[in-house]
Amino acid sequence: MSAQELRDKTPDQLREQLVELKKEQFNLRFQQATGQLENPARMRAARREAARVKTILNQKAAAAAE
Repeated sequence: MSAQELRDKTPDQLREQLVELKKEQFNLRFQQATGQLENPARMRAARREAARVKTILNQKAAAAAE
């Protein structure tokens, strides 16, 4: 998902998406530990998407504080 698409979402939607990404990261780590991980690049992508969501949440919070 692009940064612009994320910026169009509300903070509640972003927090919900962050929870989903954290669950996905957990499941990917579990799959890696058991040797069932088929796409190791997805771990990196999920981590970056979570960071992108956090960044936009922080930007929205800073804009609201001004």
